[in-house]
Amino acid sequence: MKKPNRKTVADLRALRGERPLAMLRVETLEEAEAAELAGIDMVSVPPPLILDPAFREAAPTLFAIPGDNFYEIGTTEDFIRWAFRLYKAGADAVYCSAGTHTIRRLAEEGIPVCGHVGLIPSKATWTGGFKAVGKTLETAQLVWRQVQALEEAGAFAAEIEVVPEAIATEIAQRSTLFMIAMGAGAGCDAQYLFSDDVLGANTGHVPRHARTYRNFAAEFARLQEERVGAYREFASDVRSGAYPEAGHKVATDEKVLSRFRDWLEAQ
Repeated sequence: MKKPNRKTVADLRALRGERPLAMLRVETLEEAEAAELAGIDMVSVPPPLILDPAFREAAPTLFAIPGDNFYEIGTTEDFIRWAFRLYKAGADAVYCSAGTHTIRRLAEEGIPVCGHVGLIPSKATWTGGFKAVGKTLETAQLVWRQVQALEEAGAFAAEIEVVPEAIATEIAQRSTLFMIAMGAGAGCDAQYLFSDDVLGANTGHVPRHARTYRNFAAEFARLQEERVGAYREFASDVRSGAYPEAGHKVATDEKVLSRFRDWLEAQ
């Protein structure tokens, strides 16, 4: 069986400075298949999706990075077991927002690791909540130190989130990491958005860095109206006797029915 032509970590490193890569967070097989057909380079996925054998059938060439918040996984040893299972299932790397000790242990085992710097949602309390990181000298220095720590620990990549473009660009030019920008400007190696934002399916807060290309929210609302309408019509047909009609019923032989009635009377 021919192996799919999927990018490797070495390929990603070789592409640095050649062209920016497109990355999406996909949540379903349908989204993964669409990303494959659209020529997306990389995807972040929920761990259960990568464990589904249908994932690689739908997306054979996508560089896939499953990930979850560190507190959902547990200790370093838990992370290692978790990562091996995902890697065996077809992950190309794993996302890890845990400490550098855990990242180092994963890297020592040969698991490609993508870390996280700047605004780290699971650790946002340390940088003042859900806002940009790196707008002051001190916080820009913090992001640089985070990158250095990931390099030293053996990570191959880092998501850099909501950092001023000029700061992120300076860091990317000086780092050996493959830098994945989410709201960090055009100076990094890949641009990363969530499918819900790209599709306009997000009915809550839309990040400033998000760009919407379709209006799925309106379509979902229309479909919900149609759903309610269909349910209402079904309920009305049941109450009026319009459902079920002859074509919805299973017929029986009259002789069988007669004998069954006689049997019931005899009970």
